[in-house]
Amino acid sequence: MSGIALPFDADQLDQLMADAGIDLLLATSKHNVQYLLGGYRFFFFAVMEAIGLSRYLSVVGYPRNGPASGFYVGNPMEVWQQKGEPPWTPTILNEAKTADAAAEVAAGCIRKLGLATGTIAVEMPFLPAEAYLKLEQLLPHAKLVDAVVVLEELRAVKRSNELQIIRAASEGIVASMLATFGRARPGISTRDLADILQREETERGLVFDYCLAATGRSFDRAPSNAEWIAGGTLSLDSGGTQRGYIGDLARMAVIGEPTSHMRQALDEVDAVQQAARRAVRSGYQGRQIYDAVHDLWKNLTHPEQFEFEAHGIGLVSHEVPHLVDKGFWPYPGTHRERALETGMVLSIETTLRNPDVGFVKLEDTVVVTDTGCDAYGDTARGWNVVPSERA
Repeated sequence: MSGIALPFDADQLDQLMADAGIDLLLATSKHNVQYLLGGYRFFFFAVMEAIGLSRYLSVVGYPRNGPASGFYVGNPMEVWQQKGEPPWTPTILNEAKTADAAAEVAAGCIRKLGLATGTIAVEMPFLPAEAYLKLEQLLPHAKLVDAVVVLEELRAVKRSNELQIIRAASEGIVASMLATFGRARPGISTRDLADILQREETERGLVFDYCLAATGRSFDRAPSNAEWIAGGTLSLDSGGTQRGYIGDLARMAVIGEPTSHMRQALDEVDAVQQAARRAVRSGYQGRQIYDAVHDLWKNLTHPEQFEFEAHGIGLVSHEVPHLVDKGFWPYPGTHRERALETGMVLSIETTLRNPDVGFVKLEDTVVVTDTGCDAYGDTARGWNVVPSERA
């Protein structure tokens, strides 16, 4: 190896690239650029990336077995941030003000490396058309293939610093939900609840992503004028990020004491969650999680009202390990028959749509360990009660 301190497993990436026949990889998504650079993300375009008639596009180039020839293409303004946070790449070219220009600079680097006729992996879903066309124009003899699967596999097992961030994000989400319940009053709208939750998450250092909120007997989860009234249930499901890593959990609340029917509903949702969590362990196959839930399904009061899903989570809300290919989001179940590994992170979620109780859901974030799993933000999983007499 070159002696360069890399923030990722270069040996693993080299092997993944070799297995896929890739000579050089170009990362252009925010999450993979951040990952390959060990957390670096240019602050100016961290949220909004449209500029003029194009958009900001940063590029990390990594030749197989050649980190000493790695390069970074950025915007001229990035020199400010890089004075205190320099990327590891030996070549840094802050010369691109558009996506088209970024592709042109990257193509020049590829030609200098003698790889203009090689197999170049790009992130097809995260590469603007103008940049793709520029690469095709300037590298007419190169073979352009997709890099997404290779980069997902690289990110699958989280390092300790990543787990610390995910834990903090998860705990921040739950703490924000509890604070929101604490500020709620009978008659408050789900739109106002979402606004409160956003402020609570922001105060805890999270970048708010979304809030799904359902109240009463409605299954609609878009924040609206729907009021949370005394005796009614509330489901909050929110995602927020810390340093790019996602916290995504769901918790339940009720104004006044929950009825026996409500208690039974949440107990059954939790039973499904616990069955799934008991099937999470390093060395267990991904399908064992779904098998454990399937074994419990026939014992539920209304199995037809339940939905279950488990998926990987990290810098992306659905990432490796992919456990099933029949879920709401379409992707191959690549880890259905593969063993889970220590350090993988899963989101486990169970939903009940009951016409008498309403929308009931728990979503947990768990980390695969050698002996089972460790749950982050694992509090407030029962009925969180808001007093009905609150003024």
